[in-house]
Amino acid sequence: MENCSDGKKTMVEEEPLLDKTNKKGGFRTLPFIIANEAFEKMATYGLMPNMILYLMKQYHMEMTTASNVLFVWSATTNFMPLVGAIIADSYLDRFYTIGIGSVICLMGMILLWLTTIIPQARPPPCDPSIDICSSATIFQFTFLCASLGLISIGAGGIRSSSLAFGANQLENGDFQRKQGVKESYFSWYYASYTFSILIALTCVVYIQDKMGWGVGFAVPAVLMLLSVISFYLASPFYIKFKSKTSLVTGLLQVVVASYRNRHLKLSDNAHTVYHYKSGSVLVLPSRKLRCGNYLYQIYYILLYIACIVKDPQKDLSADGRATNPWSLCSVDQVEELKSLLKVVPIWSTGMIMSVNISQNSFPVLQASSVDRHITSGFTIPAASFSTFTVISVIIWIALYDRVFLPLASRVMKRPVHISTQTRMGIGIFLSFLAMMVTAFVENIRRGLASKQGYLDYPQATVQMSAMWLVPQYCLTGFAEASNVIAQNEFYFSEFPRSMSSLASTLSGIGMCLANLVASLILNSVDTMSKAGGHESWISSNINKGHYDYYYLVLAGLSLANLIYLIVCSKAYGPLREERKMAEEEDEL
Repeated sequence: MENCSDGKKTMVEEEPLLDKTNKKGGFRTLPFIIANEAFEKMATYGLMPNMILYLMKQYHMEMTTASNVLFVWSATTNFMPLVGAIIADSYLDRFYTIGIGSVICLMGMILLWLTTIIPQARPPPCDPSIDICSSATIFQFTFLCASLGLISIGAGGIRSSSLAFGANQLENGDFQRKQGVKESYFSWYYASYTFSILIALTCVVYIQDKMGWGVGFAVPAVLMLLSVISFYLASPFYIKFKSKTSLVTGLLQVVVASYRNRHLKLSDNAHTVYHYKSGSVLVLPSRKLRCGNYLYQIYYILLYIACIVKDPQKDLSADGRATNPWSLCSVDQVEELKSLLKVVPIWSTGMIMSVNISQNSFPVLQASSVDRHITSGFTIPAASFSTFTVISVIIWIALYDRVFLPLASRVMKRPVHISTQTRMGIGIFLSFLAMMVTAFVENIRRGLASKQGYLDYPQATVQMSAMWLVPQYCLTGFAEASNVIAQNEFYFSEFPRSMSSLASTLSGIGMCLANLVASLILNSVDTMSKAGGHESWISSNINKGHYDYYYLVLAGLSLANLIYLIVCSKAYGPLREERKMAEEEDEL
């Protein structure tokens, strides 16, 4: 078998824009980078919980319409970090991506704040005498969508590069020799992430609840201004890298090259020439698939023709590089795309799980309709109940890592490790329980509203303690901690190290698609339930609607998703760690 070397780097290749002898970076820059994203998280997460109330009360949207707007906004926000990563890797460096993204996000925050203080930017108040509310004009709706879109684009620029840009500041030789430096940075980064969300869901939401939309939306704008200032203050001290090629670009090259070579006649003989990277251990395409001969042929035809050299004189340069990387790829690139395609079925099992997590609209309406008093003078804001989800995530992680695993290992007298697929299944099952509990509690709340004569008064407070809602939030937090963390661990353990950047974005892409699926489910349930002139299950009047039925639908989908995960796990076969253990046992 003849092989061709490839000297071209298809992964992210970085070179310093600044002289290495110039002392830049280090720990002094990290507080500014962490503060940049921390303030951005406080601003954006402080806006999201109450947006359903703002759209319904100020823009007079129906529950379904407002939820669809928020689903699309959330989907865009989760998708933009992928776009930002491609831009940072292929066109701009991370510094400019974060900086420009911060400014764009600030512009979006200011535009959204303007909708609260400029009467012409939103519909006029409802006329109580005739009970008629005007809908938003095209200009008003476009103005609103522009503000939300700018926030998503800016947040994508920050979130796509912030963590990696901070790690770049520790690339100095002195810091590379110190153990635990980056681990410490990651710990502080995620600690600030959690703290920011808690501040957003408590303080920022409380200000909106008590001081009105004008002040409530001005606070996120001020926080975003602080984010911009904190990032640019340390600009002279940053280590700045310029990236040449992104991993996503390399994967796209495989798809394009496969399509261009689709008419290539394949022959399984010794004269087939494959293009591989210089120094790579992958010189031949791998044929290790559990999917049977038929599926292997599909993989071979669709992928491996991208790395077959048809004419060495035309396809390769003098130094062994591909003359056109969009027509000829390396074996490494093909193997990376194959690794991605292999995990897609298991990745898709997180979709319904994410659909359940993204149900942010109704829980706020539900909480606003019950008694939220803790004392006679203090009421928990309806949007702040999601704080219980965040706290539950922290509790689950602490108990699993510090209590369950050590205790189980002591009892079993050997190291105990629960596989990532098992933890994904536990998360999906807990999510199923959360939907069932939500449906049960809503059935009780709706029954009380009917008995107390509030069917026609959705703004009335039902005599029911809001503490009834805490279990469903806690179960959602436990489910998220078990499933999402296991998903990320699964990607990082199954992908090659070169694909670590893509592994970190897969959950975000899944959440993006899940929001679109959630919108589809919502619209389908709304259309079918109100057929024949009946009240929609997801009516804007939650006392007349049947949100308990809607959540039973989500529970049913979750149960089906659990079965789907079991099937996908069996089809996937043993994990990488399991394969290594089996090989070690065979050697013994």
